[in-house]
Amino acid sequence: MSLRDPPVEGVLFDCYGTLIDILTDERDIRTYRYLSWWLIYQGVRIAPQDLRDLYTGRVREALDRTGGPHPEVRVEEVFAGICAEHSIWEIDTARLGAETARAFRAASIRRLGVIEASRRLLDLFSTKKTGTVSNGQRVFSEQEMRAFGLYDRLDFVIFSSDLGYQKPDPRIYAAALDRMGLQAPDVLFIGDNPENDVDAPREIGMQALHVEEAWRRYGV
Repeated sequence: MSLRDPPVEGVLFDCYGTLIDILTDERDIRTYRYLSWWLIYQGVRIAPQDLRDLYTGRVREALDRTGGPHPEVRVEEVFAGICAEHSIWEIDTARLGAETARAFRAASIRRLGVIEASRRLLDLFSTKKTGTVSNGQRVFSEQEMRAFGLYDRLDFVIFSSDLGYQKPDPRIYAAALDRMGLQAPDVLFIGDNPENDVDAPREIGMQALHVEEAWRRYGV
């Protein structure tokens, strides 16, 4: 296989664990303690334990309402509802929902950085059509990709929160193929999750590699 002319017309990347190395803890009460303190200055008062219980419960409820085997929610909408119910002065609910989602993400992060070997893969495939398909929340995931100079290097990025369903739902891969204007056999999917990024793309006819195999195959 030539490194200069890979036998594909397009390449799709997973985001987390593939392009970005991240570790978060959304169960740790410290995450909600920091967020609870931050919310005081935004006009919302809610105890950390109540915030954790409400958030996790509302996400489950939203997933149940969405239905399907791989449902997704928009966390900014969940936080907007919580903020509206616990505001202590007038707030811009939609704006604060988005800002709270980002503050929550920041409070939950324990490790965050770019994966340099995968950045080199992006260099290798720079002449091909490229995109990202991620089980992520656009409200903060787009900013993380932009912060590491990844977002604008791709032709498009699809987050599961955009569509209301997650990988390995075949519709998310079909949406990416539609954006590329390519057929499945002409596209390579690269990611770290065997089910979502290797097995599911192959089931619809794509080529697929685990990210570590891609690093070895392409010598990055």
